[in-house]
Amino acid sequence: MATQTAAAAGSELPGRRVTEREAWSASGVPVLVLGIGMLVAAAALFVFGILEVRGAGLTALVVAAVVLLIAGELAVHGLTSVVAGEARAVQLFGRYRGTIRGPGLHWVNPFARRRKVSTRIRNQESAQAKVNDADGNPIEIAAVVVWQVQDTASALYSVDDYTQFVTIQTETAVRHIASSYPYDNRGSGALSLRDNAEEITQRLSAEITERVASAGVQIIESRLTRLSYAPEIAQAMLRQQQASAVVGARQKIVDGAVGMVQMALQRLQEEGVVELDEERKATMVSNLLVVLCSEQATQPVVNTGSLYQ
Repeated sequence: MATQTAAAAGSELPGRRVTEREAWSASGVPVLVLGIGMLVAAAALFVFGILEVRGAGLTALVVAAVVLLIAGELAVHGLTSVVAGEARAVQLFGRYRGTIRGPGLHWVNPFARRRKVSTRIRNQESAQAKVNDADGNPIEIAAVVVWQVQDTASALYSVDDYTQFVTIQTETAVRHIASSYPYDNRGSGALSLRDNAEEITQRLSAEITERVASAGVQIIESRLTRLSYAPEIAQAMLRQQQASAVVGARQKIVDGAVGMVQMALQRLQEEGVVELDEERKATMVSNLLVVLCSEQATQPVVNTGSLYQ
């Protein structure tokens, strides 16, 4: 029974999430003028009562001055200014009463607490992390995230510190993405961190968005700022990449050379320049491939005899 009760309570927690709503507020300028007027009037009554009035009249003036002083203080204490790019979450006796987003001078319940929340766009760069990619190779990775508070109530009341929450969840998402894909696809066509940066950053943004949704934060963009092999394997991987590049270049050279040899033999046959038997064709193919595929310039040998000597 206790387990079922705890499970039921746990299932109700998402429904208790506090979401942002507009708070009641009045224009602060008239209240400011009224509050200053009451404070000035209270001071005037005190001075007048002390200097000019005696007896019961003095007591009445002092009481009126105290009432005006308290009212003026409450009027001024309820004023709160909101600048562009900020919001004020109004909290009264521990309960959330709404958020003020409109810039200007506002007046709210003077007993309410006004908590400032920045709604400006922020840049936040994650710490450089060392993690193993999908192939088990250690890599160093970091990312920058552009975000802003979208729901002030969730940012204040759903998490302890929404800035730290975004930092930790960003680093967690970066580590998860880095371990889910290889650093290099090595020509396999699969998604990799280095060759598919746009798709990887989109998936990173989607994962961070899902992780920080409970904090009322909107992820605008995320980008990888550092991606490299760890120093202990960087040299070995560099040699591997160089070897792969050499093999790829050689493959293209051989493909081009074979095509040129085929074209040469076809042209010789079509135009009847010379008739070659299979042995001489093989010799010609061998010589052309040596010339076309060699990294160094070849030295020709002139045959002054016949083709068969």
